[in-house]
Amino acid sequence: MIVSPLIWGITIVVILGLLAFDYFFHIRKAHIPSLREAAVWSSIYVGLALVFGVIVWIFGGATMGGEYFAGYITEKALSVDNLFVFLVIMASFKVPREDQQKVLLFGIVFALIARTGFIFAGAALINTWSWMFYIFGIILLVTAGNLLKKEDSGGDDADNFIIRLAKRFLHTSEHYDGDKLFTVVNGKKALTPMLLVMVAIGGTDLLFALDSIPAIFGLTQNVFIVFTATAFSLMGLRQLYFLLDGLLDRLIYLSYGLAAILAFIGVKLVLHALHENNLPFINGGEHVPVVEISTGLSLTVIIGVLAVTVIGSLVSNSGKAQTVLNNARRHAESYLELEYTADMAERERVYNLLMDEEKAIAVMETKYRDKHPESEAILEQMAEAHRQHTEHLAR
Repeated sequence: MIVSPLIWGITIVVILGLLAFDYFFHIRKAHIPSLREAAVWSSIYVGLALVFGVIVWIFGGATMGGEYFAGYITEKALSVDNLFVFLVIMASFKVPREDQQKVLLFGIVFALIARTGFIFAGAALINTWSWMFYIFGIILLVTAGNLLKKEDSGGDDADNFIIRLAKRFLHTSEHYDGDKLFTVVNGKKALTPMLLVMVAIGGTDLLFALDSIPAIFGLTQNVFIVFTATAFSLMGLRQLYFLLDGLLDRLIYLSYGLAAILAFIGVKLVLHALHENNLPFINGGEHVPVVEISTGLSLTVIIGVLAVTVIGSLVSNSGKAQTVLNNARRHAESYLELEYTADMAERERVYNLLMDEEKAIAVMETKYRDKHPESEAILEQMAEAHRQHTEHLAR
């Protein structure tokens, strides 16, 4: 199916309209979204993506529709994985809770711009050199291998090269000024940490694009499908962040599931490259007769792997323990960090969550608690939060 310029134009206007709506009706006034607000808008954005997929299926055919859904589900799963890193970055910068929405929307817009550039660049490379499928396949196989390695969160914090340069050569402030990007310190204009965290988020978005774009090109080479599946997977990511807050750490097997999916797509790309082969040192430059993986099988594998991964994470006792301990650490740090929020009701909410987690830790089997490398430090943070809360009530 050839997509006309009119359809392209309408699609782009709709996506830009959704981003503008998000900003003017949700982000412009800093606030902490309720669970209900996050759930409702997450459902709306997922619903829009599914409706669009059905329209593609009806007018573009089953193959095109299947490619869209396979691409959307894969990109959505990768986006959820990206939220882990966003969480670490915002914790590193101690972004006030009520201002996190603005950072996330910037990250979504930057990701959309960066990935659009990668999409058209990737399409041009593939159309010019079919052997690029080999390169994309190898990238995904290497990425899958890296996902299986033990993660080192030290590389995801705010102290990266770009931020160190910015702090060294630019006048930066130590404190936030609401959600402003610039402030005045001692009569001089200075960058706020809000601008620096946006730079950090933007830098990580570029790295994410290097993984996600080859992945979706492994499922379809239709540029319209690649673009729309990527765009709709990013829509609603901000609301999903607040909806899954506290549950992200529960998905302890997500990285394994994503590794399996990326490896599967990597193999699919290599097989397709062999089928289209024109490299003289492989089979004399002739096509290699190999089995190609269909769109239907790809969609089945992706959904199946994600289902097993998510269900396995949710029912795992180890996963439940990890969730409680990680949430306890995050909430203790938030409560102890005075810059976390100026909203006292939010601080009380965080403290109550911390108390619920303390009760869960008290009845937790020791073997699961001790698996967490920072369990003792977390218990100490909780004790300090208790002490400060008692002092606050005594005033």
